[in-house]
Amino acid sequence: MSPRLNSSSDPDATTGSWIIRGILAGAAVAGACALVTLRRSAKLRSQVVGIIPARFASSRFEGKPLVPLLGKPMIQRTWERAKLATTLDQLVVATDDEKIAECCRGFGADVIMTSESCRNGTERCNEALKKLRKNFDIVVNIQGDEPLIEPEIIDGVVKALQAAPDAVFSTAVTSLKPEDASDPNRVKCIVDNRGYAIYFSRGLIPYNKSGKVNPHFPYFLHLGIQSYDAQFLRIYPELSPTPLQLEEDLEQLKVLENGYKMKVIKVDHDAHGVDTPEDVEKIEALMRAQNLS
Repeated sequence: MSPRLNSSSDPDATTGSWIIRGILAGAAVAGACALVTLRRSAKLRSQVVGIIPARFASSRFEGKPLVPLLGKPMIQRTWERAKLATTLDQLVVATDDEKIAECCRGFGADVIMTSESCRNGTERCNEALKKLRKNFDIVVNIQGDEPLIEPEIIDGVVKALQAAPDAVFSTAVTSLKPEDASDPNRVKCIVDNRGYAIYFSRGLIPYNKSGKVNPHFPYFLHLGIQSYDAQFLRIYPELSPTPLQLEEDLEQLKVLENGYKMKVIKVDHDAHGVDTPEDVEKIEALMRAQNLS
């Protein structure tokens, strides 16, 4: 089922009104980013590349991109979904592993080889961008462990960044399920009333004084997909690691701690990331239920 962008007619309209502004009216936001000159209109941010970072080594799940999901490698499942996005001018896989590269070439994907020294997906996207022969304005980091990613979400984060010239980064959130509130693998997000990110955390945010999940509060779960202004992505690796980034182990926090703006859209989407081997069976059950062969 395709994700639905929440509208102001929803019950949580007061919280969700920023979603509409973020996509449809963000272009009216004036000014340039204080830390990097990005005087661009949505029209100029027109060339878009999608990059799927993939590495074989993983502390939680080694070889995750190649794990089969109903007969196809997970990286192929993600690539096939991403290919359906209408805003991407090119889609590539960025990897440091020849086994992953060979697999991807086998099902027709373009592959960019990157170094093992990349500390996260953003740095891998940056290295891949430098190796592409064409110039791009926006780079979309598509998580390789989201095999059920909706192409509409990819298009949504691209359009959000195109419509917000004061932002260098855009991402997506969805409603957090109560059972995921204490799971550190489910990253939470809070935003301001204009749809810009305030903070990301592995813990529950906001956290009330009762210490319990408020069933009436609209907590947000970060979906992981992110798009960057290409100029900003080129300088990202030069930014020193920041205290909050290191403490939470979340690369988005380095962006915020350095004073850059990040646009956030909310979508209706069940997060189906593969973080551990135990998640594989759950994903396959969902795929069967959706008749995805």
